[in-house]
Order: sequence, then C-alpha cells, then structure tokens
Amino acid sequence: MGERSSTPRHESRWPPALTVLTIVAWLMLLPERMRALPIWGMPAIAIILLAPMVGVTLARSKAPWLRLERVVTVLFSCLVEVLVVEWLRRLVFAIVYRSSEVSGHWLLSTAIAAWICNVLAFSLLYWQIDRGGPSGRAVRTDVKPDWLFAQEGAGDAVPADWRPTFVDYLFLAFTTATAFSPTDAPPLTSRAKMLMLTESTLSLAMLVIVASRAINILGS
Repeated sequence: MGERSSTPRHESRWPPALTVLTIVAWLMLLPERMRALPIWGMPAIAIILLAPMVGVTLARSKAPWLRLERVVTVLFSCLVEVLVVEWLRRLVFAIVYRSSEVSGHWLLSTAIAAWICNVLAFSLLYWQIDRGGPSGRAVRTDVKPDWLFAQEGAGDAVPADWRPTFVDYLFLAFTTATAFSPTDAPPLTSRAKMLMLTESTLSLAMLVIVASRAINILGS
C-alpha cells in the first residue's frame, strides 16, 4: 500500500488557470468563420472553469471543489478537442475545395491556433486523469500511474516527496505534439497510449497537411 499524507499539499492552480485563459483567448481570436461557439459564451466558460480552481485555493473544505474541478476540466478538454477536429475538417475542406479563396496567412494562423489549443487541452486532460488527478496525487492514493516520469527513477537527484504537477503534464503534451512519440514519460496504461496517439495524430495532421500548404501558398 502507498503512503498517504495526513496533511494534503495541493499544488498551485495558477498554471492550469493561465492555460484555461489562454485557450479561451485563442477561441475568441479565431476568425469568425472558424468559430463553432458564440464569442459571448467564452467569458462564461472561463468563469465556470476558474471558479472550482479558486475554490480549491481558498476554501477550507476542498473535496467538493476538487470533484467539480475534475468534472468541468475534463469536459472542457474534450470540448476543445472536438472543436480542434472540427477546425481541422474546415481547414482541409478549404484547402481542397476553396484553395483560391483562402490565404496562406489565414491557413497558417488558424493551424497554429488549433495546434496550441490541442496541446493545452491535452495538458489539462493528462493533469486530471493521471494517478487520480491533482487531488489523488495530493494525498498519494494507490491509483496506478498512467505515465512514468524520469524523476521517479532519479534517486537522490530529486526530493523524496516529488510528484508530477501541471508543468510536467504541459511538457508531456508539448513533446507528444512535437516529437509524435513518448519522450521522458512513457505511457503505462492503454488509455494513456490512446490519448497520446490521438494528440499526435491531430498535431501531425495540422503541421503536415495545413501548415505545409500554407507555407507553399506564402512561398509562391
């Protein structure tokens, strides 16, 4: 059985909160024809997502806020990925059927926005599912890990109470989207492998199909 901490030490919510705000900002900055959600709904989504994080930070009874945070964060991450797939579909449609109507700048900027949202959404999802999420890692539950981080085998090079935080999952999502393969944190479960496969596939499609076409247009 794993050791449980009698005084849970919850990690800072500033990094995931900034990630949420960044995604919402990109959603608002997208060209109008690429928006799948009304722009007036973006601030409401941000409030819904940030409220549980504020509750976890300030409330004495954190359990209900942690549960709410997990639900809304996972739902938001899945929603963003659905939007990324829809953006990719629209971009490919524009390339194939309306190539004379779209500019390279539009294709490139939209592909970059979709790629960034893809990385950030998966970082939030990884953060919430691994080892029971941030609440499970705070009390060191016996939930099996989805990823094995390099620090866990580094011995005396890292503190004995080290545990992954949001920054580790952000780095994991970024390397998955750029290297298209595991780097320093190999997946240990089937769901982790499928999530990384999905992220890599979307990233590859955006970089190879859309961005390369945009560069060809700009260079011609």
